Amino acid sequence: MNQEIPKFHETFVPILNVLSNGETIQSRELINKVIELHYSNLSSEQLSEKTKSGEILINNRIAWGKSYLKKGGYISFPERGYVKITEKGLKEKNELTLGNAIDDTGIISFYADENSKTKLDKVELKEIVNSSPQDLIDKGFSQIEVEVKNELLEKLKQIDPYYFEKVILILLKKMGYGEFIETSKSGDGGIDGIINEDKLGLDKIYIQAKRFNENKVREKDIRNFIGAMSGDTNKGVFVTTSIFDSGAIEKAKNAHHKIILIDGEKLVHLMHEYNVGVQIKAIYEVKQLDEDFFEEQ
Repeated sequence: MNQEIPKFHETFVPILNVLSNGETIQSRELINKVIELHYSNLSSEQLSEKTKSGEILINNRIAWGKSYLKKGGYISFPERGYVKITEKGLKEKNELTLGNAIDDTGIISFYADENSKTKLDKVELKEIVNSSPQDLIDKGFSQIEVEVKNELLEKLKQIDPYYFEKVILILLKKMGYGEFIETSKSGDGGIDGIINEDKLGLDKIYIQAKRFNENKVREKDIRNFIGAMSGDTNKGVFVTTSIFDSGAIEKAKNAHHKIILIDGEKLVHLMHEYNVGVQIKAIYEVKQLDEDFFEEQ
């Protein structure tokens, strides 16, 4: 059975167990030991998973667990960058749970003023206490991202089909390919554009863009695309706002040509990543304590 990445509060007991010998160790060493002793069964993908800010997720969860344990008096920071268990931590190291740590660590009051008139329902409360501040930030960003991608896909389905073809060429250029050539709007033989794989134009990629609302791209569409590709290239990209049926996927997979299929979901993911059709609305700064500022000179 695969182990899941722990919630921040699920690292409480592992952190205290690592520190239970009473030694003072570096924070980085603490994180490494917690992972080695308690989470070694995590897959390489899980161990490399990152937060929205680019930090390794498991490290971030352990760091927040350490922060709350310090707040609750279970561990101390005797000197910069070092951690040590307290008498309270030694006493409760095997029994500490989120439930009995809430009051000491101030998890609830961290998010809401006791005098606030806003009442949290049980679902909201459970979500908050099971999430570190970083988790909540990441979830918020993910929700915004999903909404923007949905709006972007709907917009792509509404725009002029010829402009949609140009959008695809702009995207590929943003992704680092060379200059593109738009083919004639009629009589192009199923090719909507040609883009250079490299800056010098030594290799060409043919583009087919289908702006569909409901229709799936079928096997015959891929077959026609392959037939329209001239003999000077064997590479093509077929892009659609909808999806490819199984026949289309199989035809592209077994073709002698190298055919890349990009469906609507993948398309808006790439457009979001390369800032095509979207713009940055706001930038939020997340600050942390500058330990170096307080270092004795």
